[in-house]
Amino acid sequence: MPYLIVKHKVKDFSQWLAVFESHAEAQKEAGFGEAHILRDYKDPNIVICLFKVFDIVKARAFTQAPDNASIMEQAGIIGTPKALWLEEL
Repeated sequence: MPYLIVKHKVKDFSQWLAVFESHAEAQKEAGFGEAHILRDYKDPNIVICLFKVFDIVKARAFTQAPDNASIMEQAGIIGTPKALWLEEL
């Protein structure tokens, strides 16, 4: 089973979470399963998302969609998120 871990810094966690949750159906349609959201305990505006991935081709395409820049801006993401694609052994 593939997984995706994404780490990013946000301006405001509540703002980010609202935007993230509003895209839950699109994430599901793009092959993502349940997401685990984690925050750095020293800096709660550093967010880690761990996703199960059921369709890696669709999921990768979703993460490279042209409208991601505007969604990230709306969510208040600072800088470029770091993504790590993993495979369970």
